[in-house]
Formats: sequence, structure tokens, C-alpha cells
Amino acid sequence: MALRRTFLCALACVAALPATAFAARSPWSTVNVCDTAANPDTVGVRGSMPGLAGAALFMRFQLQLQRADGSWRALDSADSGFIAAGRARARFTKQAGHSFTLTPPPAGQVYTFRGLVTFEWRAKDGTVLRRARRVTTGNHRSTAGADPAGFSAAECTITA
Repeated sequence: MALRRTFLCALACVAALPATAFAARSPWSTVNVCDTAANPDTVGVRGSMPGLAGAALFMRFQLQLQRADGSWRALDSADSGFIAAGRARARFTKQAGHSFTLTPPPAGQVYTFRGLVTFEWRAKDGTVLRRARRVTTGNHRSTAGADPAGFSAAECTITA
């Protein structure tokens, strides 16, 4: 009973935080692998999200293809589903990533991709406490698994 009260109190305290406290460590996503010799026809997407007291962290990685008119459409075959990223205290972040191996474009064609990551903070009973979505952006540090090391971009272009 005391543990439940402590959890509910902690949850109420987090809910009372100003939005700017959460935004200061807002989630981000980046392309960290883009069709390299070691990872041909592969796009890797990485995300980072801040912890939230008492919450389990989940990320869903998806790829979008840029159309000729500049708009983006989701690729049904490039969806990781939600992946558990663990737990983190409120002052810490967790990262996770997923790589997609794609069919290369036909000769003379160019495909441009970006990632979309959905972040969820869930209570022990699975209730979603908070949700955010971010398209990939570049120039992020701490991109474990990047190829080449330290690579971080908003998009990935694959040519035949």
C-alpha cells in the first residue's frame, strides 16, 4: 500500500512539472546508418527519449519514402512495432535503434528515406502516460551503432 502511494505521489509530481522541464530533454530521432559498404541498402534509425519516473519506455521505428512531389509516405514493410527501451529515472535518457534492409532501387532511380519514431512512456499496467513523435533530424551526438561512427542525418538517399 505504501509503495502504491509513493508511486502515485511520484506520478502526480511528474504530471505537475511544467512542460518546459520535459521539453528541455525532449526526444529526438536520427538516421545513423545510410547504405554503407558494411550495411548495404540499409537505413538505421536511432531515437533518444528522457526518462519519466515510474514509466517504462517504448519506441516504434518507421521509415517514410519521399515522393516525387516532395511529400512523405509510410512504408508498410518498414515498421519495427513498439520496442521496449527499458526504464530511466527522470534525469536520464535511453536510446534504442532499428535498422531496415531495403530492396535497392532500379537502375537510374533514387530513393530518399527518413525515419519517424513514436515514443511512449507507459505505466506498469500498460497505460500510456505520454506519447511523442519525431521525424529524423541530423547532427545528434551519442549515436551508438552509427555507420560510419558518429553519423547522424535527417535523411538517407539510396541510388542504384
